[in-house]
Amino acid sequence: MHILLYISDFIVPAVILGIVMHGLSQNVNVYDEFIKGAKKGFLTVIKIMPTLIGLMVAVGILRASGFLEFIGKFIGQFTSYIGFPGELVPLTIVKMFSSSAATGLVLDIFKQYGTDSHIGLIASISMCCTETIFYTMSVYFMAAKVKKTRYTLTGALLATLAGLIASVILAGSMI
Repeated sequence: MHILLYISDFIVPAVILGIVMHGLSQNVNVYDEFIKGAKKGFLTVIKIMPTLIGLMVAVGILRASGFLEFIGKFIGQFTSYIGFPGELVPLTIVKMFSSSAATGLVLDIFKQYGTDSHIGLIASISMCCTETIFYTMSVYFMAAKVKKTRYTLTGALLATLAGLIASVILAGSMI
């Protein structure tokens, strides 16, 4: 196990060194290319900033209004029959929009139920098994100027469902 920790400390520097060495071997001015890429990245951040702000404000409004708790209790009546606690419905909804806001909800769940509780385990695993669907779609599709997303939303929602099912199964096997 210690060897993996030792190797993991050197993976990122080794990759960076490899990229620099490959660029130098190809007679590329690595620093200038890095600066050009950083400039493009900064401009992309500026372009997607309104979307990010809109998503954060929407999540904040939903959380502060109590709507998430209401919808959690309502949907939780049905999800509890399949082993998914209703207390985690707001987390699942928020995670689709914002990972940082979902992290705040997870911390609240940990304070209330504990990290090793069944709900805490499902919350932890589901945070790892699901994606910020709407954030990812809005930011990356806007940055790439994709207009027709085809089946992306359907596939992402199915993947999230699979992640939630896996989190219930895995948390159940840990108890």
